[in-house]
Amino acid sequence: MTKLRNRNKNVFIGGAWPYANGSLHLGHIAALLPGDVIAKYYRLTGANVLYVSGSDCHGTPISVKAANEGVEPQNIAGTYHNEFKNTFEKLGFDYDIYTNTMEDFHKEKVQEFIKQLYRNDLLYSKEVKQAFCPKCNRFLPDRYITGTCYNCGAAGARGDQCDVCGSLIEVEYLTDKKCTVCHTEPVVKDVEHLFIKLSKFQDKIAELVDKNEDKWRANAINLTRRYLREGIKDRAISRDLDWGISVPIKGYEDKKIYVWFEAVLGYLTASMKWAKERGNEDLWKDFWNDSVISYYIHGKDNIPFHTIIFPALLMGLGIQSLPSHIISSEYLTIEGKRLSTSRNWAIWAEDFLSRYDADPLRYFLIINGPEKRDSDFSWSEFLERNNGELLGAYGNLINRTLALVIKGFGKVVPTPAEYTSEDYAILNLCKGLYTKVGELIEKGELKEALKEIFEVIRASNKYFDVQTPWLTVKSDKEKAATTLKVCLDLILNLSNLCYPFVPGIATKALAFLNCSPSWEYSELTAGSPINEPYILVKKLDKKIIEEEVARLGKE
Repeated sequence: MTKLRNRNKNVFIGGAWPYANGSLHLGHIAALLPGDVIAKYYRLTGANVLYVSGSDCHGTPISVKAANEGVEPQNIAGTYHNEFKNTFEKLGFDYDIYTNTMEDFHKEKVQEFIKQLYRNDLLYSKEVKQAFCPKCNRFLPDRYITGTCYNCGAAGARGDQCDVCGSLIEVEYLTDKKCTVCHTEPVVKDVEHLFIKLSKFQDKIAELVDKNEDKWRANAINLTRRYLREGIKDRAISRDLDWGISVPIKGYEDKKIYVWFEAVLGYLTASMKWAKERGNEDLWKDFWNDSVISYYIHGKDNIPFHTIIFPALLMGLGIQSLPSHIISSEYLTIEGKRLSTSRNWAIWAEDFLSRYDADPLRYFLIINGPEKRDSDFSWSEFLERNNGELLGAYGNLINRTLALVIKGFGKVVPTPAEYTSEDYAILNLCKGLYTKVGELIEKGELKEALKEIFEVIRASNKYFDVQTPWLTVKSDKEKAATTLKVCLDLILNLSNLCYPFVPGIATKALAFLNCSPSWEYSELTAGSPINEPYILVKKLDKKIIEEEVARLGKE
């Protein structure tokens, strides 16, 4: 069984750290949700799981927002950090630790890592050209510069990355540069920064990609190999910023550590903090050796930071656990249009959860998720998936089975007669899902895994229809008892299988049977009690489509 295969395995799962300068939207959730599904699955199969994340709280966007609102940067970051924690809790995310980059523990560990890289001769000083805004009277951080990409010619490239072609940008070569705050054309000045020798890790990163070709998503493989063909370049690890972690190297104390180097090190610092909180400061090492299974969950715009910068940092620090699985999602559009927070063409997670339950959203963002290509969220399809699949297929199987059992057999599991070939066929189909779905989840193919489960849910409904227990309970009670016992066992196991995806609904369904989630095929004992069912999935009214679409794009 799957449980035996994963028992006592160590599995590390790192969810990308959302940036704490604005609320989470459904695009963020679509990219991060696979981490929670994978964590829940591995825990059920007997693995030792460490699932970490936190809020990325440094950088100029936060300090600019704070200045505009007349508050301190930590107030802005702290407010959104608390909102993120609340959102993830409502969505059912089971992080082992969710922290933030403002914590002293993280700052101290990151500074220790930078010192170690310096001692290992992986940092060096270099004079570079940096954009300076004469109107704002300051050096501009990467994300406060836009221009035309010198690789693909796309407008709107930022000072660190072009979202169109995925290139990491050298700001001095960016054309048509503008300050995003005041739209003034910046001048380029010479300034000294600390660089990390990323180029030294070219061959080792190439080996890492080849080794994990079947475990990284195609977008991560393709983009990383493109960087390798072009040659990995050294990058500045310091920035001229007001808000962040100070560089702990003599002569550079007035500079801050580039937020992306700092944020990815959060996977390591969060693990260390988790271990310390459990009274064993070495416990994190169990999840950072070369035998651990590791997953990194993020959107495709974060690929190079997880497949180049982060592995190079780990290698430079002598950490053995390099990314074995990269789960990098494509983009989510809204009603056929690209998501835009500035135009409010977005669906904000907290706002969504104030009106709707979490599990229908989890279901939609997996079954229609941006795994291999961009996908779209539309309110009409969300309603159709909720009413037709979660309610119409899964909920319907549960409700009509339990209703007949309660009415015809007094709230206990009926005693079946001898099973027919049809009974065995549907049960065996369900039994085979544990291995099939488990293998798909382990590969990060969550959409296909959920499709497999719902194919059997639909087959179970068809079995119910063919066996007509609502008739046989009157004419052939023994046959009805057999059919309903089969259906109850199907509900038990299908709910186990659904748990990583829709934990709230699955837990309630299992509670009807006085069971809890497991990842082993099992059958109910005849004569055991069942509980009165209640509404698992709310039916949505079609009027919400017009109401919700009307909210888009408004202030």
